[in-house]
Amino acid sequence: MSFVVYDYRTVNRNVLVTPEIRARLYHMQPGQVDSRHSHDLGHEVFLILEGQAEFTINGATQVLGPGQLCVALADEIHQVRNLLGDKPTIMYLSVTPHIQPTHTDRNADDTRQPPHFKPNQVYQVESDLSISIEELLDCHVAAAESLRAAIQTSTGVQSEMAALFKRALADGDQAAANAARDAMWAEFYTVYKRMSEWGEIWNEWAARTVDSRR
Repeated sequence: MSFVVYDYRTVNRNVLVTPEIRARLYHMQPGQVDSRHSHDLGHEVFLILEGQAEFTINGATQVLGPGQLCVALADEIHQVRNLLGDKPTIMYLSVTPHIQPTHTDRNADDTRQPPHFKPNQVYQVESDLSISIEELLDCHVAAAESLRAAIQTSTGVQSEMAALFKRALADGDQAAANAARDAMWAEFYTVYKRMSEWGEIWNEWAARTVDSRR
């Protein structure tokens, strides 16, 4: 199956949503101003494709045009304004990671508003309604336990292989050092995958807590 090609001139939606990243093509309407918010976990990247937008990030304001990019790091309060009064400003944006609640709205004094969870439809993701919200919660707890077990196993391997790596370096045995490093990576990879699986279940459950169809 061939990969999907998206044209920023016609597509105005999320094109990839996973726990690791949410990526979208965004058409800000003439004069549109988005709310002041931050992301608890995610760094947000903005790349202007067409138009002109004013970005306020962490109290600093700059105007960006086509080809220019800026970043709002996790917990940095930011707001975007389309400066064009007669046409959209089009941008690519991504938030990494994408873990609910993805946005934390901010009051005028910068204090945080309560967590705001959103249904999957907001991100163009379909909820699997064949699984009940109670079953999803059980899956969430099971994924947490699986991650805990993986971390425990990995911790032992990391400690053992770190010692082997140091000895190999001291002995000038590069092959042994590489083997120890590769064993550490294999366990790290496993833990990271389990974390991603947990994030996917969390996002699905959290979305369903506000989904009227749950």
